[in-house]
Amino acid sequence: MSPSVIIRPAGPDDSAAVADLHERAMGPGRFARTAYRVREGARRAFSPFCRVCLIDGRLVAAVRFTEVAVGGTEGALLLGPLAVDPAFANRGHGRRLVAGALEDARAAGIAVVVLVGDAPYYSRLGFRRVPRGQIALPGPVDPDRLLAAELIPGALAGFAGRMTGQSGQSAFHAM
Repeated sequence: MSPSVIIRPAGPDDSAAVADLHERAMGPGRFARTAYRVREGARRAFSPFCRVCLIDGRLVAAVRFTEVAVGGTEGALLLGPLAVDPAFANRGHGRRLVAGALEDARAAGIAVVVLVGDAPYYSRLGFRRVPRGQIALPGPVDPDRLLAAELIPGALAGFAGRMTGQSGQSAFHAM
């Protein structure tokens, strides 16, 4: 019998399961990453683009997208973390989550999605290196790992400066 695979938007009810997944997939060092500093100022815990993947009712993958501004320009998202349960890794679950969310973000008028990650993995999803010095994060980042996908062709040129979470109410940090 084939497993039941469900991909759906993430919400507050997923918080505990996502936190557990992050612990299994990334360990305690995840909190030291620069991207976590950006998310601290996020307006809301779950943007409309956050996704989870469940197989037979078990949460096996999750991706977060945080609404951010770059140099004061809004209309961008920060992708991450993307986590997949090690027992379900390398089966395309993470790529499906990201690809579907990117399509939804494009339809919603989001111009650019930025992440810190591995170019060989994310290039398959349309991500390319950001020109050195164009976008600054509030902490150390290997410039070769700062990637962006233009959801509106040519939009990256309009995003330069320091990245910040769009301010507002306190954000949920475990996601």
